[in-house]
Amino acid sequence: MTANAFKAAALDRPARPAIGSWLMSASAAVAEAMGHCGFDFIVVDMEHSPLHIGDTIELLRALAGTPAAPLVRLASSDPVRVKQVLDAGASSVMFPFIQTAEQARAAVSYTRYPPAGIRGVAAMHRGSRYGHAPDYLRTANEGITVVIQLETPEAIERLGQIAEVPGVDSLFVGPGDLAAALGHIGDIGNETVQRLIARAATLARAAGKPIGIVGGNPQMVRRFLDYGYTWSAVSSDLAMLTGRAAEWLQTLAQRPGAPAGSTLY
Repeated sequence: MTANAFKAAALDRPARPAIGSWLMSASAAVAEAMGHCGFDFIVVDMEHSPLHIGDTIELLRALAGTPAAPLVRLASSDPVRVKQVLDAGASSVMFPFIQTAEQARAAVSYTRYPPAGIRGVAAMHRGSRYGHAPDYLRTANEGITVVIQLETPEAIERLGQIAEVPGVDSLFVGPGDLAAALGHIGDIGNETVQRLIARAATLARAAGKPIGIVGGNPQMVRRFLDYGYTWSAVSSDLAMLTGRAAEWLQTLAQRPGAPAGSTLY
């Protein structure tokens, strides 16, 4: 296998944090456009978008022609789904809602061929370049990057144990679900939530593991990086699109000569 693009772009960058974004639109054209914007990586989200395996293949194809490295967030930690995504050509995957070291160990095993794991073997798929990748079955295990997502206070308190699991390359904090688990749904900026987000970065640094997160705007991402996060996504394609649309509409609604109180919404 060739070197893992996401690992090189986001995890092996001591000079500066890696900055990416989230893909929610399921559009190959948008994926390609985002990939050319200068982001280090793009997260292809199968958990909270209408993506199926065929859609994911098209998004990976679109991103392959850009400088941005893809990271696929799985819909679940189901071994069959993991197998399909890896066969589709994903080489970096994020497992959502991992709570324990045992669950992390199982997740890693789903990405490894026997005897190291339980990934099913097929000779012909996009991941092996349709059988043309030299020694794919022998080298695939070492070419897969595994990111473990922590979304509850309990998971963060077990971060050190999870980080020690062989094959876990990086950790990722889901701030939205963490806020909800703490009783502050929709309020990532809450002081209690922020303290635990900062603690996760401290624990990851002590464990010697890269750790990522996502922020809704550049100001929040800067705050996370100051905590010690080594890579972060900022917003998403749909959030940036709708946010800019709303901003421009508001600007036009306030144009000179507009009737008082008028709006274009």
